[in-house]
Amino acid sequence: MLKKLILVTGATGYVGGRLIPRLLERGYAVRVLVRDPARLEGRPWLGQVQVTQGDATHRESLLPALQGVWAAYYLIHGRQGGRDTARETAAARNFASAAEEAGVERILYLGELVDTNARLSPYLRSRHETGYLLRQGKVPVTEFRAGMIVGSGSALFEMVRYLSEREPLLICPRWFFSLAQPIAIRNVLEYLVAALEQPESVGKMVEIGGATRLTYAEMLLGYARVRGLKRWLLPIPFHFPRLSAYWVHLVTPVTYNAILPLIEGLHADAVVNEGMAKWLFPYIQPLDFETAVRYALKKIEAGDIESSWSDALVTSAGDVQPYQFDVQEGMFIEKRQRLVNTPAEAVFACFTGIGGARGWFYMDWAWSIRGWMDKMVGGVGLRRGRRHPDEIWVGESLDFWRVEELVAPRCGDSPQKGLMRLRAEMKVPGKAWLEFQAAPQSDCSTRLTTTAYFDAHGLFGFLYWYAMWPFHKFIFDGLTNQIARRASELPPRQA
Repeated sequence: MLKKLILVTGATGYVGGRLIPRLLERGYAVRVLVRDPARLEGRPWLGQVQVTQGDATHRESLLPALQGVWAAYYLIHGRQGGRDTARETAAARNFASAAEEAGVERILYLGELVDTNARLSPYLRSRHETGYLLRQGKVPVTEFRAGMIVGSGSALFEMVRYLSEREPLLICPRWFFSLAQPIAIRNVLEYLVAALEQPESVGKMVEIGGATRLTYAEMLLGYARVRGLKRWLLPIPFHFPRLSAYWVHLVTPVTYNAILPLIEGLHADAVVNEGMAKWLFPYIQPLDFETAVRYALKKIEAGDIESSWSDALVTSAGDVQPYQFDVQEGMFIEKRQRLVNTPAEAVFACFTGIGGARGWFYMDWAWSIRGWMDKMVGGVGLRRGRRHPDEIWVGESLDFWRVEELVAPRCGDSPQKGLMRLRAEMKVPGKAWLEFQAAPQSDCSTRLTTTAYFDAHGLFGFLYWYAMWPFHKFIFDGLTNQIARRASELPPRQA
């Protein structure tokens, strides 16, 4: 007997990346639709699925992906806060139309749980419009509506987690007191898979939530209880979505652009108001919030995080996330990426030629001041220079850095990323690295990545990082842009 073929879109996203292994465990054949197959590298299930390259905004690329498919999961959405409505509208319409032409029997969509009588934020309005447009096609749609998902790597859970961990006194704007019904990621996946085997769910709209209703302020305190932390709340009577998003951006790994659309939608209650889920799936027992938190923390402590909110790229740059901030095992990580329309060898030659007499390409005066400050406190300073303007070896000094790792890129059938990692030798309250990567792409372009790592020592290290962070925006953005520009415009050895 042939296995039923399931298409999963959004395979690089938070839910899609976890759904695929569950479908495989149930014996389904799985095909995934992605814009860049290279982003699936390292997934343990990659060898068990069919991979199709395509983009929902281009209808012609959807038809091959949908051929022979019995059911398709639509897990695509833009993290533009619902402001790129034309793109999201086109994607939903294209998908519904192509699924009908390909003979797909059903579509399953994960939307948002909200009070439809309230004023919806652009993000929530976009999510609801997507569900509406999918239902306008002739292929029946099962739409699940979920609120905050509790799981290792989920954006709102990471916000609650880091705010509770880092702030003894929690300042809570008005949106913290909206009522919610958070649901464990394992329950979301149970519903999504079970729907395939429940014919009564075809064409239904199903609200799903956890076993407890509570405010976001109560979630902060609930998380603190699980962790054995003492936390106090200071309510303020204003919504402040942008200021809140900026504070979350500063204190947690979740970026401003990722969290703002979510916070804008939290002014209204988001709870389950009908019993469809219980009627269709009586055997699924939703977890309460604190139990879901315990499961998530076990995953985090074990390092077993299958997917993260940051996996899905969030900007109009296509498959490149320009900026990402993360904290892993206490280490601060800032990553910047650009696509450069030139071979990886040229990009590699450009960033390995940095420093010394050639300088740092952008705001050289700021690098000089930093070197002078290091000299004043007994450090090596900036002007050690480099041995050769173009050649560089592992172990050599490069201004106030030491070359720790160097790998030349390789294109062709077995592509290899080019890499240069520098370890800081200036005096800092911790350990710091600066890493450059040049990853060859299938269209002969290059993904340039600049990553700054900082392992802070004690409170002073933590304060040092945040004192320097605003300057990183200008210096490292400018440096990355200049490497991209020089690599594109000049011959490699002159870059």
